[in-house]
Amino acid sequence: MRERVIGYWTLAWIGLISNIIALPTITLITIFIPPYRAANITLASSLGWPAAIVGIISSSALLAERKWGVTLTLVSLSMVIAGTTPYSVVRLIRLKEGIFGIGSLTLLIALLSIMALLYWCNPKHRRSIRP
Repeated sequence: MRERVIGYWTLAWIGLISNIIALPTITLITIFIPPYRAANITLASSLGWPAAIVGIISSSALLAERKWGVTLTLVSLSMVIAGTTPYSVVRLIRLKEGIFGIGSLTLLIALLSIMALLYWCNPKHRRSIRP
């Protein structure tokens, strides 16, 4: 009998919805936020969009209860953390946006991604779903 993992379905659905929302949001930030436009385009094309696409695929795999979905989720979350953490630090220090700017939002996303990464690293996820 499979072991029940608390929060599995909720986080899988949240991941799918947030990654779908992330694609147009990244595009809007890249187009309409003027400071660091070159950096925005570079990060969006090299980490933002690929992380969102991998996140959509991994969330779909989690909803289908595939073991490789957990691994792909870890990859996607690592990509998000690698992109948002330095980006938020640079925006917070260089632009001094305060708590309601893009820098604070990306720092919040990085912190939530770290918590999600810790959750999905739980070995129960790899034992309780089908191969």
